[in-house]
Amino acid sequence: MAMKPSNNIWLRRQQCPCGDWKCYIKYEGDDQTLVGSQVIKSETSLCSSSVEAVFTPYVGQIFKSDDDAFEYYSNFARKNGFSIRKARSTESQNLGIYRRDFVCYRSGFNQPRKKANVEHPRERKSVRCGCDAKLYLTKEVVDGVTQWYVSQFSNVHNHELLEDDQVRLLPAYRKIQEADQERILLLSKAGFPVNRIVKVLELEKGVQPGQLPFIEKDVRNFVRTCKKTVQENDALLTEKRENDTLELLEACKAMAERDADFVYDYTTDDNDKVENIAWSYGDSIRSYTMFGDVVNFDTTYRSITYGLLLGVWFGIDNHGRAIFFGCVLLQDETSRSFSWALETFLRFMRGRHPQTILTDLDSGIRDAIATEFPNTKHVICKWHILSKVSSWFSLPLGSQYADFKSEFDMLCLLESIEDFEHQWNHLVARFGLGSDKHIALLFSYRAFWPFCYIRNYFLARMTTSEYSKSLDTFLKRILSSQTCLQVFFDQVGVAACYGIQTREEMQYTHIKTCMPIEEHARSILTPYAFNVLQHAIVQSMQYAATEMANGSYLVRHYKKMEGECLVIWIPEDEQIHCSCKEFEHSGILCRHSLRVLVVKNYFQLPEKYFLIRWRLESSLVPMDDQNTQSISDECSEAFHSLAATLLTESLISKERFNYVHRELTVLLDHVQNMPVIDEVSFNLAANNVSES
Repeated sequence: MAMKPSNNIWLRRQQCPCGDWKCYIKYEGDDQTLVGSQVIKSETSLCSSSVEAVFTPYVGQIFKSDDDAFEYYSNFARKNGFSIRKARSTESQNLGIYRRDFVCYRSGFNQPRKKANVEHPRERKSVRCGCDAKLYLTKEVVDGVTQWYVSQFSNVHNHELLEDDQVRLLPAYRKIQEADQERILLLSKAGFPVNRIVKVLELEKGVQPGQLPFIEKDVRNFVRTCKKTVQENDALLTEKRENDTLELLEACKAMAERDADFVYDYTTDDNDKVENIAWSYGDSIRSYTMFGDVVNFDTTYRSITYGLLLGVWFGIDNHGRAIFFGCVLLQDETSRSFSWALETFLRFMRGRHPQTILTDLDSGIRDAIATEFPNTKHVICKWHILSKVSSWFSLPLGSQYADFKSEFDMLCLLESIEDFEHQWNHLVARFGLGSDKHIALLFSYRAFWPFCYIRNYFLARMTTSEYSKSLDTFLKRILSSQTCLQVFFDQVGVAACYGIQTREEMQYTHIKTCMPIEEHARSILTPYAFNVLQHAIVQSMQYAATEMANGSYLVRHYKKMEGECLVIWIPEDEQIHCSCKEFEHSGILCRHSLRVLVVKNYFQLPEKYFLIRWRLESSLVPMDDQNTQSISDECSEAFHSLAATLLTESLISKERFNYVHRELTVLLDHVQNMPVIDEVSFNLAANNVSES
């Protein structure tokens, strides 16, 4: 009776870091927490279809199949306060089943049954009352295509129709999906009573009490029905887990034989069963030598099918994209397991510690990092904090939550520790959160997440929303539909290779200020890093630099929109330090420092301020043509000149403008339909432009 999901289902870790089993996290802005399950996808599509407009069926309405018609009629019935069931079907030798009858759930009458020979037989009142609401389908073949049309329809009921909060309780709509069946069986095996199982499911799904698509009675009946098969299912599940884990280990061994640079390691339990397993690839290890200064250890997902926690090590390359370093599957979330994972990762990366490591809020990870990476700066990702705030405070604060969230966001960005702690106390007092356990938890971890505490740590722009999206894309790629751990292993390998080998098309970056330092930086930095620096160069033009007696500078916005920054200039070895700590934080100079360098008549930035990790030559995939940028410059200048002249001439009269607009539209359409030329042709074209 218990149907185990055919796919490996990944669930976001929803256990709250406060340690209370009753406290679960619903991630803000992330409604779908399950990944890799066709069951969940179908459930989601069903829910989405139910909210779409479903019109009243009519005679002559055509459907591609009888299943489509049943789903349509079922959605219509739910919206109108009743449910339906399948009645008779009519079959012929030539057409097979050519008629389907769907009726209201209260159609017909129950036939009297023989009473059981017991002293007090149960009298169950039948819900059937002879309702005549129905939809009859007939099959026909038109031009060789089979279709079903509505031959009869009636929506006349002889009973009261139910409201929305009542109709969902009808048996036809109380379905326990396969993923929920798995969860119920696991919780039942762990000794949870039915009422607590329902509560856990409500917390995990983030719904109000009583709003699950099934009721406690359904769970109780399901557990009772499956009671005999629970042990069998558990034995099969255990066997599948052990077999799939062994297959994963064999896949690692086979990969190591094919690729000498592939590395893996694993541990076994007291019964000699595979417990934890980690692996990495040669390309990942080589990329770590270039971009291993900052590492993100993501432990967001857990496989509920295998009971394994997924940990993935990521970095950020010089184009701002997430890059894969390694992967680990852990049996539990203890500091001992995390310590083994970190120690193994360090061995994979040939003993080189990262400068900074970013993680989720987790005491086990914190303790493991303190032991294994004592000299590495530990930062808790800002988005991991913000994703939990709604789950923690929206309910207790109610209408005050919006004001709280606004002030909390500003707290995260404060630059002074003194200001942070003062404003924190004010926030706690204003919203009456002095005894809140989550506020206490956040404050106890304050050395790891607010900007004022981590501003001196090098993060290589790993806390930006762009990087977060890149990370999310990678995770979704490796957590797509799977049937076993070996398929997961293959998907990780493909995604890791894709992440390293993918080369973005060359981005042409326009000069905005014509300042020599801008042109020089463009020739050295990747487009991603240059765009960040270029934005700072443009901003620097709005700042005034006032020299102090000791040779340092006070730099402030000309409208005094923010506080002053102190920039210290040491001419002997061309050192520049700003109190905003942007260079220490991202490796790219800030607008305040750039302003001072311009004042000092610098036409090129000192070499030390072009970190190797942001340079073009640090790309993992070499450029095919080093002259691509200069060629782009020549073509761009030629087109800019022509476009400027064309614009000036076309604005002389309306007739000229209409003609130019019409011809350019045709020209653009023609160019877009042209085949892409090769690099040789492109170089020749560029040379022709230069000569002309």
